Amino acid sequence: MKLCMIGTGYVGLVSGVCFSDLGNTVYCVDKDQNKIELLNKGTVPIYEPGLEEILKRNYKAKRLIFTTDLKKAVSNSDIIFICVGTPTRKNSNSADLKYVFAVAHQLKKIISKYKIIITKSTVPVTTGDKIENILSKLKNKKLVDVVSNPEFLREGEAIRDFIYPDRVIIGTDSKRANKILQSLYLPIIKKTSRYFNTSRRGAEMIKYASNAFLATKISYINELANLCEKTGVDIKDVSFGMGSDERIGERFLRAGPAYGGSCFPKDTRALIDTANRFKIDLSIVKKVVKSNEKRKLLLTNKVVKILNKNLKNKIITFLGVTFKPNTDDMREASSIPMMNFLSKKNCKIRYFDPSGKKKELNKIKNVQFYKNISSACFKSDLIIIHTEWNVFKLLNFKNLVKKKNFSIYDMRNIYSPAKMKKMKVKYFGVGR
Repeated sequence: MKLCMIGTGYVGLVSGVCFSDLGNTVYCVDKDQNKIELLNKGTVPIYEPGLEEILKRNYKAKRLIFTTDLKKAVSNSDIIFICVGTPTRKNSNSADLKYVFAVAHQLKKIISKYKIIITKSTVPVTTGDKIENILSKLKNKKLVDVVSNPEFLREGEAIRDFIYPDRVIIGTDSKRANKILQSLYLPIIKKTSRYFNTSRRGAEMIKYASNAFLATKISYINELANLCEKTGVDIKDVSFGMGSDERIGERFLRAGPAYGGSCFPKDTRALIDTANRFKIDLSIVKKVVKSNEKRKLLLTNKVVKILNKNLKNKIITFLGVTFKPNTDDMREASSIPMMNFLSKKNCKIRYFDPSGKKKELNKIKNVQFYKNISSACFKSDLIIIHTEWNVFKLLNFKNLVKKKNFSIYDMRNIYSPAKMKKMKVKYFGVGR
């Protein structure tokens, strides 16, 4: 099939590349000329394991086309995916849909034969209705079907998630569109995955409901970790004991920093905003958002406690600064507010992250990026393991720090407290 992905951000680029690898011809469109030029040279603007290799292979096979020409891409495609950003609107909890609606207005001027228009972007309930209203003349002529097909790709594991999805959600009451999309997804839904057809509003809701529930699990286990620290219980034991129950499941029950990234923060806020518009009180989700914000302060206060409130001129090293491993995404990462606070206390902050230097940290005073773990850790007073990259899991801290008195704050509970005690290293975990 011939597909058009409008927007080459995380969702559009990963989906486009993976669809091309299934044998489809895919046009990836973006108005950012510089980004398109880089993609045409084989340079991937995001950190996602395996993506560059697949991109180059399909680009060479001419199944993958990067362009700024929206009209040409849409005219030559059968299915149009809207993959533009839906950030939180300034001074509000609502999702900013201006990019989505701008695309719909452009499509209205281009389409002259039947197309399936799919919102791949995460959008609130009724957004599909509004897109359909913009395209009403085309809809009345039966030239378009507007469908919701939310993505469930985890950063760092997106390619595997695309090929082996837990489910493919298709929101449409059009038999014609549903049949075409079943055919499109056939190569991957055969692999024990589930293809689920529901209403368009149902599909929109499923995406938000899923993210809010996962965010709830994270906040829940984080709050339990606070109690475990006070009662002398290891949260890892609690997580295992709970997660062994199939009704609960072990995933997203790992205590650590506040959740961050491109999805959970903005999607929980947007779901609350949608509920408010319909005069429904999502009290649980509201508490999750509040708990997550408090989490950032709580962990920062733990650093102050570890250093006995003596922060001035202390050398603090962050191992990992992204919100999770195998991504370069810094959106709402806990490391940013923590560094801001420590900087104001005149700490000397170092960091190493396998995904490289971060522009988001350039404006914070007293923060320096190091190109390797050893130089970042040398003579540090405190090592903070912020992100559980694999390269941090088997480190000999005494050899790295080369200093008698130093502490480790393991925010991901990678290491054994008993082994650290045996090595005479001051070790602090989360919920243990």
